Amino acid sequence: MASGRFYLSCLVLGSLGSMCILFTVYWMQYWRGGFAWNGSIYMFNWHPVLMVAGMVVFYGGASLVYRLPQSWVGPKLPWKLLHAALHLMAFVLTVVGLVAVFTFHNHGRITNLYTLHSWLGITTVFLFACQWFLGFAVFLLPWASLWLRSLLKPIHVFFGAAILSLSIASVISGINEKLFFISLKNGTRPYSSLPSEAVFANSTGMLVVAFGLLVLYILLASSWKRPEPGILTDRQPLLHDGE
Repeated sequence: MASGRFYLSCLVLGSLGSMCILFTVYWMQYWRGGFAWNGSIYMFNWHPVLMVAGMVVFYGGASLVYRLPQSWVGPKLPWKLLHAALHLMAFVLTVVGLVAVFTFHNHGRITNLYTLHSWLGITTVFLFACQWFLGFAVFLLPWASLWLRSLLKPIHVFFGAAILSLSIASVISGINEKLFFISLKNGTRPYSSLPSEAVFANSTGMLVVAFGLLVLYILLASSWKRPEPGILTDRQPLLHDGE
């Protein structure tokens, strides 16, 4: 029963994550004119897509590697490598997304890092970088003692959830900022009148929130956490369901 709920949650999570990315791509393609890599506004359009994909969807998925029942038995190193690799992929997408927005700003002589969204976003990326390098150095490389790993593990777990929460806040503030800028600069219908683009973008934001909340729920659900070494629980037989 518990394994069924877990895999159902993973199925819903995968669907939500795919929808988050596809909705963002559709928004940028249908309403904002598509994509390019030439310093124009179409280069900026890569920014929301890559940040949603990297900082939310891939990051959230990477955070759940140790919730897979298959990771509860056998050597832990392959799961550590998968956890680190998925986070690295998320970080690469994030960096490319930042390159897109900074290149667009510099090309158009637009000031960088003056909005709350930009401050929140760059802080989140900085914490993500620190989190990844600390995790790689302490939990993946063999030099760290068990005492040090035990000391840092709760901090690592806390910042993992905190960075995801900050990523969601950054995306939501970015969606609002984009819609306000469109309304104020281009003389289109005001945001308050809820044109179709605003409805679609708001819906995309709600999907991101739903995805993030489900990731946090799975992370915090005690019945789905990896058992401590040497402790048998009634969760472990789930690994043999169907055999």
